[in-house]
Amino acid sequence: VQLQASGGGLVQAGDSLRLSCAASRRTFSNNAVGWFRQAPGKEREFLGSISWNGGTTIYSDNVRGRFTISRDNAKNTVYLQMNSLKPEDTAGYYCAVSRFSYSGRELSNYQYWGQGTLVTVSS
Repeated sequence: VQLQASGGGLVQAGDSLRLSCAASRRTFSNNAVGWFRQAPGKEREFLGSISWNGGTTIYSDNVRGRFTISRDNAKNTVYLQMNSLKPEDTAGYYCAVSRFSYSGRELSNYQYWGQGTLVTVSS
């Protein structure tokens, strides 16, 4: 599976962005997908995940209520809608496909990682 995250950019605090994670070469319709981010000098941070059919979503405390994950299996794409962005949300954002149909925050669950997309939030 090749993954490509897109949709990042430079925005102001309070703005919204929607990131996309598209898969090629193979479908991930049977797999959970997670979103992570990593800021310079910091560890990779779990943001949330969505189950294979979109029926279950999990979010970290840092983003719950502001970020929403959804998926369109017909398009082989998963989305991360980010609202009320803050300067501390500035990071590279990555999607990853899990080995499992349902998955949480454990990095070891995730088998395929996409190239990230950079989100910069100015104050």
